[in-house]
Amino acid sequence: MFTAMKRGAAGMAKLRGKVAATSSVEMVEVVLPNDANLLGNILGGKVMHLIDIAGAIAAHRHSRSAVVTVSVDDLDFVLPIRVGQLIILQASVTRAFRTSIEVAVKVYREDLITGERRQTSSAFVTYVALDEKGQPKRVPPVIPRTAEGKREYREAMSRRRHRLAAAARAHRLYFEEKKT
Repeated sequence: MFTAMKRGAAGMAKLRGKVAATSSVEMVEVVLPNDANLLGNILGGKVMHLIDIAGAIAAHRHSRSAVVTVSVDDLDFVLPIRVGQLIILQASVTRAFRTSIEVAVKVYREDLITGERRQTSSAFVTYVALDEKGQPKRVPPVIPRTAEGKREYREAMSRRRHRLAAAARAHRLYFEEKKT
């Protein structure tokens, strides 16, 4: 869907931007007993799994390539989702950087009888697009159209700086030799 437009400073083709709505995702599932804990609420790990799937589909649609998850921002479970209720996930690309894509995923519960829908959690998930050789590849920029999309686009840079700083701390902790 995107095409090369013109050459940038480094001689690489610039990618045409994509409207955020073209890659948005909505997933719906009924919470079944095998998805639940002893209290009858969906397992947190199941919610995290679905967040990753919904976010990855949005990132795939945006980049039209394979993607890998590199980061999930804070995730809080504000309200439970009970067996028999619907879990609804809405994912949309908020911003793309050189090879990474930030996706906002919002999670809702819906009561099948009353129709009441409430947000239960949300997360920003970052993916890196990969080429056929498994190497990071450039992704098209995002064109936000809605007021919320424009706000999330602006705020994404701050979130990215925070994530990169946290990744640098983790790298030092796990990969650099400890001085004695």
